[in-house]
Amino acid sequence: MLLFVDQLTNIDFSYLHSERGLVGETWLASIEMVGELDSQGMVCDFGVVKKTLKSWLDATIDHCLLVPANSPCLRRQSSSRQHQINWLGRSGEIRCDSPLSAIAFIPATDITPESVAKWSIQQLKPQFPSSVKSLSLRFFQEAIDGPYYHYSHGLKKHLGNCQRIAHGHRSKILIWRNGELSLQDMQGWSERWRDIYVGNTEDLTADDDSGLYRFRYRAQQGEFFLSLPKTCCYLMNGDSTIELIAKHIADTLAVENPGQHFKVKAFEGLAKGAIASSSQANGNV
Repeated sequence: MLLFVDQLTNIDFSYLHSERGLVGETWLASIEMVGELDSQGMVCDFGVVKKTLKSWLDATIDHCLLVPANSPCLRRQSSSRQHQINWLGRSGEIRCDSPLSAIAFIPATDITPESVAKWSIQQLKPQFPSSVKSLSLRFFQEAIDGPYYHYSHGLKKHLGNCQRIAHGHRSKILIWRNGELSLQDMQGWSERWRDIYVGNTEDLTADDDSGLYRFRYRAQQGEFFLSLPKTCCYLMNGDSTIELIAKHIADTLAVENPGQHFKVKAFEGLAKGAIASSSQANGNV
């Protein structure tokens, strides 16, 4: 008997890619399991399936940095509290120091839905009842009809896993200019934030003209550090919450286009986000 749960949950995370660098991502997760019927006439109770998978994903992958452990781009060191990652890919050098729980090493040369699913199944199988004989896990992107971007960030003030310095999202964006949906503006931000790291200027360390931005902060979970090429970064004067991102995009568009009114619906991953509006008149936003 085969049991399935489609689009059971979604995960937001970042990963390291040999050409693209640090990539924010959002995947949906569907699961199938083959097994024998138990005394209740079930392979496994749906409540158990949902709770087990979601709890494991939340603790292991969601809001983490996924690193392909077998990649030649990687150099790593670990202590009892921290992982230190050095990554040299085509887009430049990236270094990340984070608490152990913020980084997941996947035994593969590349992070793909298939490589992450294979590793996840090995970890998940022992957590299900013996009636479950095999698992199949599928990760896939949201079907987005329109512009979108991949961004990574970290929110040091957040009390949950959003405080991790290198996690991210794949997000669509909707922009209205003077009440009309503006594909041009949406595409513009999609290009501007292609595989971007949205950093807070408050978290920058000294600039030594090396071509890198270095971000450092201490949060509830521990010490975080990230350095990456300036060309891969976009700076905000404040935290990159989705509320402030929506406001920043709307305000920036208004400044760049005086006399125009903008409404921005910014998504943070799947089916959630914030809306902000802005216009400039007489030099004031």
